[in-house]
Amino acid sequence: VSFSLSSSAQRSDNEWFASVGLNAINSLGTQSPINSPGDWANGLPISLGVELGWTSGLSIEQAFTLNKFSEDDVIDNADLKEDYTYTSFDTHVKYYFGKHIFPEADWLDFYGNAGIGIFSIEDTNISANLGGGVLVWLNRRQTIGIRGQVIAKFALNHKDSGLDNNHYQTHLQLVFAL
Repeated sequence: VSFSLSSSAQRSDNEWFASVGLNAINSLGTQSPINSPGDWANGLPISLGVELGWTSGLSIEQAFTLNKFSEDDVIDNADLKEDYTYTSFDTHVKYYFGKHIFPEADWLDFYGNAGIGIFSIEDTNISANLGGGVLVWLNRRQTIGIRGQVIAKFALNHKDSGLDNNHYQTHLQLVFAL
């Protein structure tokens, strides 16, 4: 006679999640996503998103971010002479692979994401985005969590774009199951 219990952290199909949090922008003209965090833009750091898990491990997210560069901030080694507002709309496909690395840790999940976006500082530019992050669930039912992620945004028209150039965006968000 045997008795067994098991649980799984895999997401089921058609699960919806909302996220709200903060973001910071590293547009210092370096290849390092963690270079000089004290100089990142974080004047109006709003980050919002809606995510749909459509199959095990895969999801799609639509995100909106708002931020602000202040006078005397630096974008690609250029000192700004006035304030600028940063806005972006990004669509990402995410793959959650944490269960393959830590199968027993159903409260922790890592993911990679890729997608496209449109952003504006002075003008408007389109970006190809690549990033990743970690999601830490705060309860067993996985209805609320904390997410940290870094996204590299490669501006498609970066040679002629002025301020609207390649940059990194870092997020810290609360995630809610809907």
